[in-house]
Amino acid sequence: MKIVRFGAPGAEKPGLVDEAGRMRDLTGHLDGVTGATLQPDELAWLKAIDTDALPLAPEGVRLGVPLTGIGKIMCIGRNYREHAAEMDNDLPVEPLLFMKANSAINGPYDDVLIPRGSVQMDYEAELAVVIGRRAKYVSEADALSHVGAYTIINDVSEREFQRERGGQMTKGKSGDTFAPIGPWLVTVDEIADPQNLHVTTKVDGVLRQQGITADMVFPVAHLISYLSQFFTLHPGDIIATGTPAGVAGGMKPPGWVKAGQVVTISIDGLGEQRSTYVADK
Repeated sequence: MKIVRFGAPGAEKPGLVDEAGRMRDLTGHLDGVTGATLQPDELAWLKAIDTDALPLAPEGVRLGVPLTGIGKIMCIGRNYREHAAEMDNDLPVEPLLFMKANSAINGPYDDVLIPRGSVQMDYEAELAVVIGRRAKYVSEADALSHVGAYTIINDVSEREFQRERGGQMTKGKSGDTFAPIGPWLVTVDEIADPQNLHVTTKVDGVLRQQGITADMVFPVAHLISYLSQFFTLHPGDIIATGTPAGVAGGMKPPGWVKAGQVVTISIDGLGEQRSTYVADK
């Protein structure tokens, strides 16, 4: 099942994508799309709805962030072997954690704002894991049963802010609009193996990133289990699982994204998101 939210910013309606790829309106069946929506009983109820009886969403309607009430966005650094190599970094011995501010959350086709003073804008295409069941001290063997859905997240980064302004990840990772999410939530029954998904990024149609989730240093199940040893993961929390090689900062010379350029990210089975980077006013 593919779950969406569509409509103007702040007035999005819940919906789903039918087998023909058409968006259907779930208004009247669902008040909103939250972490609670991704719990097993709720998903089973949604799947029982007669999709063909649902009204179609307006053609060309904007897609919003497919989930509301996101609790936290946990991000994993250097989690692809080839990406660590292109950045001349050693592989981590444990997952490297940082967080993105919720104020960075952005729609999958909305503009990404380039902050004032920015000189090193980058992108990071990432598989995002959305928690569907509370996870605390879970084993790696049981970890995937706590996933409610998968989606795409662009871990937008300003590298100078990140590396040269006091060495704080948050400064370069949490700018307004720095977390485009979507286009939709894909339930786990549609993703046979989260470690066998191809990830691509294009800038103005030119291929930059081309990787596969099998290249992760720490796979999804390990990340869920690992994080759950330190704090509880709640339904609606997101784990951004790292990015493959091909980021702008890894190019020689660097290929920083400029105002007016379009970044398009796709992952097998999860669709495509597209963001135009524009100067913030």
